[in-house]
Amino acid sequence: MSAPPVHPESARVRVPAGTTAGAAVREAGLPTSGPSAVVVVRDAEGALRDLAWSPDADAEVEAVGADTDDGRSVIRHSAAHVLAQAVQQVKPEAKLGIGPPITDGFYYDFDVDTPFTPDDLSKLESAMKKIIKSGQRFSRRRFDSLDEAREELAGEPYKLELIDLKGGGSDDVDTSEVMEVGEGELTIYDNVHAHTGDTIWSDLCRGPHVPTTKFIPAFKLMRSAAAYWRGSEKNPQLQRIYGTAWESTEQLDAYLTRLAEAERRDHRRLGSELDLFSFPDEIGSGLPVFHPKGGIIRREMEDYSRRRHEEAGYEFVNTPHITKGQLFETSGHLQWYAEGMYPGMHLDAEVGPDGEVRKPGQDYYLKPMNCPMHNLIYRARGRSYRELPLRLFEFGTVYRYEKSGVVHGLTRARGFTQDDAHIYVTADQLQDEIKSLLQFVLDLLRDYGLDDFYLELSTRNEEKYVGTDEEWEAATEALRRAAEDSGLELVLDPGGAAFYAPKISVQTKDAIGRTWQMSTIQVDMQLPELFDLEYTAPDGTRQRPYMIHRALFGSIERFFGVLTEHYAGAFPAWLSPVQVVAIPVTDDQVSHVEGVAKALRSRGIRVEVDAGDDRMQKKIRTHTLQKVPFMLLAGARDVEAGAVSFRFRDGTQVNGVPVDEAVDAIAGWVERRENASPTAEGFPVAH
Repeated sequence: MSAPPVHPESARVRVPAGTTAGAAVREAGLPTSGPSAVVVVRDAEGALRDLAWSPDADAEVEAVGADTDDGRSVIRHSAAHVLAQAVQQVKPEAKLGIGPPITDGFYYDFDVDTPFTPDDLSKLESAMKKIIKSGQRFSRRRFDSLDEAREELAGEPYKLELIDLKGGGSDDVDTSEVMEVGEGELTIYDNVHAHTGDTIWSDLCRGPHVPTTKFIPAFKLMRSAAAYWRGSEKNPQLQRIYGTAWESTEQLDAYLTRLAEAERRDHRRLGSELDLFSFPDEIGSGLPVFHPKGGIIRREMEDYSRRRHEEAGYEFVNTPHITKGQLFETSGHLQWYAEGMYPGMHLDAEVGPDGEVRKPGQDYYLKPMNCPMHNLIYRARGRSYRELPLRLFEFGTVYRYEKSGVVHGLTRARGFTQDDAHIYVTADQLQDEIKSLLQFVLDLLRDYGLDDFYLELSTRNEEKYVGTDEEWEAATEALRRAAEDSGLELVLDPGGAAFYAPKISVQTKDAIGRTWQMSTIQVDMQLPELFDLEYTAPDGTRQRPYMIHRALFGSIERFFGVLTEHYAGAFPAWLSPVQVVAIPVTDDQVSHVEGVAKALRSRGIRVEVDAGDDRMQKKIRTHTLQKVPFMLLAGARDVEAGAVSFRFRDGTQVNGVPVDEAVDAIAGWVERRENASPTAEGFPVAH
């Protein structure tokens, strides 16, 4: 990851009353052009303001550069306006939806007669470049009344709907995110000609924006797609154009390179190419099946995890995939999480010949969580403080009804297996258990080759929670202390907790710098209360345990997908489904390589012999594309010398290695769980 840009030391600027923020920025000598150019300022209340903003009283503001997260968001929102202007130039009949900045880009929704084509996007890019080059000024204007806004925007039905929502005080649109209407007032931004001062185009918007279109130095339209107005299938379907914009051409190029690399690493494509898993239509969306090679990787992941859990004192349990609905009524899931569950199945009813119901039926549900069943295991008999901490662990398959637009390969599936643990502790044990648990989680993730972490603390959603303030405060503080003691960066996620508990999530960066949420740790006092969980304390009283929820991988499927992309399908040798392929140059060497393969299998190595009819170079290419970590080649000289030659994934080679040494080196590499891809330079054999 590159270091953050260095900005001038004086990032704070005094703006005298009646002076614009832009004038104060220039007076302070801060950058007004280039990648670090100041594009907006942040006032004392934290609101972003245009450089044309003029305070009523002297104000101190923070300069916001183009190469910051906030600066890029403003550039992208301004680019969305330029896109909308270009669309209405090319398609005057187009009606405007909304155009917010999003992660790494922006989009704008349009009501048009026909979907946009790649040729349309090319024409729109050309139109946008002309607008940007002309240096149009973004000028904020406030409406005096809603009626004035309705009159000016009478030809824009979707803008009128937003105005009506604004007038009715509706919270149906998150205006702080979509940047459509200002708080307490309704505003519009005019795009003003640089020389004549004429208004060229306007859009209802809360802002802020860059000073002129020339502050959008690098952009690209990426794709188009259908999207429902305001995200509801009850509303009209619009056409959405996605784009990206950056503070420099270099940053745009770097982003496009990252996208290309991410596409190359897409686990869905690699899963098919490497014959690891698939998503048969006959089974249903988000429900993967693992092929033999994928099954090997998954087994290795699970086996190593089991071993580490055994060493850490966990006890293994198993629970069914389906349960009576009463269990999830007790846990609160049917009250708080029903939209994420598969519908119930009404079973067990008994009806007589005359149609009389002799025994009423009841609803059964596929489980979305394992924790209620683990609570029943805890409650199956009396518990003593001497048994705590009690650590229950299960590879438990759960089912969650994700919306079709959210399902994404293995990383967002509808059926998946969690490496799920629930730990029951006394109040005195809580802090030490969380601290050791967090270290256990980080160490195990490192074992799989992930080692760039930060932590996120999700706190209570004030509109969706159960329990007392005191319980939430105690649980949150315990997590906070453990996170701070870890020495890792801690980022707050206000309101991001589940209804029953705050959580720490471990965020990790992969090989190309993308962040993935991995392990989660939650401290819960609600489910022990709801399930009436108790233990006998040393003084004989009955006490309520704390319950810690912990999914280390999140799910096996998701972790599999993340590792596939992290390693671009070239898994470490210890995880690779085929660890070695032995290739004879001619039929005369087949018995030699079969002997080598036998020796490797005796050491637990997964090895295949390719004695097919293809030419040597084609065999090497085939197994290189299959990302096999070790290829052992044998010709006549190798047989004579009792040796083999190594060929690695990167094309490097080591020739004439004695068979015993080759077997020991490969077995040692796998046994050590080396996560690096072996090469001629880094592999421990004689050159």
